[in-house]
Amino acid sequence: MGFSRLALRSVILSGQVMNTAEMGRLLIEKGISISCAESCTGGLFASALVTVPGISSVFDRGLVTYSNKAKMDELGVKGSTLDEFTAESAEVAAEMAKGLYEKTGSRICIASTGVAGPGAIEGNAAGNMWIGIAVDGEVSVKELKSGRDNREWNRVYCTRVMIHEVSKICRSL
Repeated sequence: MGFSRLALRSVILSGQVMNTAEMGRLLIEKGISISCAESCTGGLFASALVTVPGISSVFDRGLVTYSNKAKMDELGVKGSTLDEFTAESAEVAAEMAKGLYEKTGSRICIASTGVAGPGAIEGNAAGNMWIGIAVDGEVSVKELKSGRDNREWNRVYCTRVMIHEVSKICRSL
């Protein structure tokens, strides 16, 4: 039995509103600047972020870099990295976050890439996603494997993990 898109979205997003407000509060209270570059989430993280009143004091920009060309042009992802590892990889997530940091100087730069689904791409199953995070220029990557072949679910899941990771980082800064 499957969820309708609307039902799925309201079930998953019900907890996201609270998490987004907490993340936004932490960013604003601590004066932590943030930028994002999104591929598989397609702007959902930026969209969630701008629901927070006052977020403009810390949110620099959000880019949707869906194509390989956009990743290279906007974030400086190397063509050789895309060729060797594919756009759906930890290596590309790291280069996206690093490039965004170099472009914006935001204390937190977060990027998403991966396979939302349905179906696999170049050997990566739907639900295999990576989040690149640069904090003051130090880059790390978080790997997600949802095991689901549901595009909407995977996009929202990745966004929720991004919100959680940013909140965790804010608490430590």
